[in-house]
Amino acid sequence: MIQDIFPHEFRNEFQVKTPGNDSYFLYFLDESLMLCKHNTKLIPQFEDLGSMGQEAMSHSDFLFSIDDMDFYLVDESCIRLEETDTLKLYKTGIIRELKPMWVSFAAVSAQQLHRFYTSNRFCGCCGSSTMKSKKERAVVCTTCGNTIYPKISPAVIVGITHEGKLLLTKYAGREYTRYALVAGYTEFGETLEDTVKREVMEEVGVRVKNIRYYKNQPWGFSDSILVGYWAELEGSPQIHLDETELSTAVWMAPEDIPDDFTNLSLTHEMILLFKEGKVK
Repeated sequence: MIQDIFPHEFRNEFQVKTPGNDSYFLYFLDESLMLCKHNTKLIPQFEDLGSMGQEAMSHSDFLFSIDDMDFYLVDESCIRLEETDTLKLYKTGIIRELKPMWVSFAAVSAQQLHRFYTSNRFCGCCGSSTMKSKKERAVVCTTCGNTIYPKISPAVIVGITHEGKLLLTKYAGREYTRYALVAGYTEFGETLEDTVKREVMEEVGVRVKNIRYYKNQPWGFSDSILVGYWAELEGSPQIHLDETELSTAVWMAPEDIPDDFTNLSLTHEMILLFKEGKVK
């Protein structure tokens, strides 16, 4: 999965650090991300900016480290970076395709923090401007002191099995067209297992039993922590589709499941486990 970057080590401890010319930076602008044009290196370093490097460094915040590489976020509200002969702005959809895996994970983690900072420039309590904390990964209201932390929303992924088949779905109204599993966000007052039961009933109209935890995954694309479960059908397999959420839901045998899955997501890992006969 996207966070499995071994032998590389991801370190997200909060620090206030000054970048160097050899530090790496992420720069987002209008749903685009600046990357190097050449395959030898995808995420740029400040030295790649030439004369703009020092100014960019003065408007950047430390994000995290991978091994001995430090990554910074350049604040696009303070400085405008232009494309060069070696740097280009790509639509952020490219993040899923970046190789090797640690590059993709670095980019989506930076995107998640960029989304946090840009969506919390003002306090939700009093409307005053906020400032970035110097002691933790948070922003603090300059007037009332309200502290805001990065949003992480829990969500469940459910692999439902019945008589040797897996329930696969497709989302409604999205560009993403591969099969997926029933999924949804946890609501207030719910356990994760309650979320499994509710989401399955709401989206496909069936009941489940023998709910078993499988694995979890940080998913920066939607500010989520995804929690995977296996479950068995209880009662009728007749599907009652919520067409506002899904376009398709079908029981599928392993041999009929397509091979067009990646190794990025928990959803795809679970589908492939079933297809390979490792889950009954």
